[in-house]
Amino acid sequence: MTTERATFDEPWAMAFLPGTPWLAVTERTGALHLIDPASGKQLAVAGTPRVRVAGQGGLGDVVPGPTFAEDGTVYLSWVEGDGSASGAVVGRGRLTVDGDAARLDGLTAIWRQPPTSGGGHFSHRLAFSPDGAHLFVSSGDRQKMEPAQDLSTTLGKILRLLPDGTPAPGNPFADRPGAEAIWSYGHRNVLGLDFDEAGRLWASEMGPQGGDELNLIEPGGNYGWPRASNGSHYGGGEIPDHADGDGFVAPSAWWTPSVSPGSLLLYTGDAVPAWRGDALLGALSGQALLRVDLEDGRAVATQTVPLGNRIRAVQQGPDGSLWLLEDGAGGRLLQVGVG
Repeated sequence: MTTERATFDEPWAMAFLPGTPWLAVTERTGALHLIDPASGKQLAVAGTPRVRVAGQGGLGDVVPGPTFAEDGTVYLSWVEGDGSASGAVVGRGRLTVDGDAARLDGLTAIWRQPPTSGGGHFSHRLAFSPDGAHLFVSSGDRQKMEPAQDLSTTLGKILRLLPDGTPAPGNPFADRPGAEAIWSYGHRNVLGLDFDEAGRLWASEMGPQGGDELNLIEPGGNYGWPRASNGSHYGGGEIPDHADGDGFVAPSAWWTPSVSPGSLLLYTGDAVPAWRGDALLGALSGQALLRVDLEDGRAVATQTVPLGNRIRAVQQGPDGSLWLLEDGAGGRLLQVGVG
């Protein structure tokens, strides 16, 4: 059972802001909103970046920084560029709310994806480690495929940065020029990043034609794209399936036909007690909520909960409540498990 709390225009991401009543919601077209789910009050945030809205580009993720409670720092991702080349950007600024006015001040870019032709697979999902020491960023392959295996570029990778955007010390390729920020590689289009209660990083990834994945991320791990996938190329071209001994990290769970996972939450709440500790994925083409039952870092079962609409984002409230965000024009903010 779900209850509608608000609607948005092409929403992409949401995040509850600690110590406040606010849920931050991004719209791909460039707007950032704050909503108080309890009262329904909404504020439009001034000071957002200029974004390139084309293909899959636009305003992307929003997460509170580890020091949000002290200084209001939030992190955003977006796409910049022109008709010839574009790339994802990560920036941070200070969010202030004064009565009915909300503003983002001092927004500064701290990381940039290499500008590339085309309009897809930016990924640009953000997640802080549980201790707040590291910022993880997914950087898509930009539909070029081969860069995902090339350690001289950040395309097709998951990155581990310090909160200021510089490569974190101790990364697996820290001594390799150009690869200092890389945490894992061989990725196509990671649109979900989250940590479980044991501090393990998980990622949901859109495959090609089939082969969507849930992966447990290992430092230095090669996840195979485009050398291995349980899907096939658009047009029918075959890709070798993941296999024992192929040198690649196989997915913990995978889906064929495609379900298009657009987000990931490792659920720790009590609104749906049976789902605690499980991975929840919002399915776009699958128009469902996907649940993966996890035990000791292993996927042991999957469940599909049909919802009849494309689910762009899944989030947990500070009280353990469960929230969904629909994709597209008029995308609804839904609270799960209440009447």
